[in-house]
Amino acid sequence: MFLFLVPLLLGFLFNSASTFTGFYSRRLGARIGRLTSILLRDGFGIPVWVFGYVLAARQASSKMFNPVLISSTIAWLLILAGAVIIFTGLVSLKWRAAAPSLQDTLVAHGIYAHVRHPIYSGMVLELIGLFLWMPTYSVMLAGILGILWVMIQARLEEIDLMARIPLYKDAMRQVPRFLPKLRF
Repeated sequence: MFLFLVPLLLGFLFNSASTFTGFYSRRLGARIGRLTSILLRDGFGIPVWVFGYVLAARQASSKMFNPVLISSTIAWLLILAGAVIIFTGLVSLKWRAAAPSLQDTLVAHGIYAHVRHPIYSGMVLELIGLFLWMPTYSVMLAGILGILWVMIQARLEEIDLMARIPLYKDAMRQVPRFLPKLRF
């Protein structure tokens, strides 16, 4: 019944390989360490957890409520907002997003001047939007696990970034993790 959990959790595990870029690079050499992170995260992690979400959405599962126009509209707005935030974060990171390395430098401009993890913030918005669009128990469970994974992934990534990019520790004190500071 919950077979979608296998690829979902396995994908999260492989995706988390990017949080060990510094470790892999120190153990295996910079080039092999970088390739290991790329292969595990981009080759296995992301495609496998996306497949897990697809299975969760296709899972025969009871609806928690019947979507109406307002919930469907909010769902699509959240999905769109999340996609824009993710795209903006990826553009700011450039190649670093796909291939982390020991030579990475701190990105403190654009969206990263306001939020340390905009890609994860966008993912959370999309997961909430997906649930509002398809409010089934399996999509809700996949979304909750996805949000928990984002929280853990961000923390592990920060440990790796502090080791690889010494200036990151200062950025942590100045820039919020997921939500920008509201200034009135």
